[in-house]
Amino acid sequence: PFVELYFNERLVKYPLSFLGHLAVLVNGKVFNFSHWMNENEAMSPEEYFFRPALGEFAPDPASGRDNTGDPQRPYYDKFGRLFMRTIHVLSITGLDEAKLSQFFLGELKKIRSTPPDPKEPGKYRDFHILTRSCATIIRDGFQALGFANVRGVFPRDLFVSMAYFFLKQLRQPNIQASLHTLPQLIVPEAAPSAMPPLLNPRNRFRFRTLRKNIMPDTSGIYG
Repeated sequence: PFVELYFNERLVKYPLSFLGHLAVLVNGKVFNFSHWMNENEAMSPEEYFFRPALGEFAPDPASGRDNTGDPQRPYYDKFGRLFMRTIHVLSITGLDEAKLSQFFLGELKKIRSTPPDPKEPGKYRDFHILTRSCATIIRDGFQALGFANVRGVFPRDLFVSMAYFFLKQLRQPNIQASLHTLPQLIVPEAAPSAMPPLLNPRNRFRFRTLRKNIMPDTSGIYG
């Protein structure tokens, strides 16, 4: 059993993705949190990586319309997340997956029960980049497990902070962590993704330490 944190690089043609995106795999399900209501969901890794996101990236190849009415029949095509972005992975073993999964299921329930904003019915009205986002919800889940040193607000900053914590600071032999990268599967329709900047100076130091001591020959987040 393991938990995986997925840091998705930014989409160069989509300004709202400037800071990148985070999702988390727990108990075999990838939990995804978004400002789009229909992208707050739990799914299999295959769906997450190779199925288009339910929304503007998932047009029906015949009609050109979004397939948001029947989530059991998504359109499999080139626009799964791994076709849109390089994804960096922090794998962790030894965590209480049941408790973490229950936390994220509870968050999904809260989001889905939130009344829509009549002015923007397709968006999650309580989403906030600083307090209620993909990164902060995932951070809060790990803090609920007792990891108070898991801190961060923005996706890449939180990913680097968590990688540093689990690889360099935590002293629990039953908990092990590792890093690897899933390269973007390049297709003509999707531009190569790009790495967002680190905004917290402390994470720039952590980044340099990880690059030097953990995986010095690895590109991507270490390059």
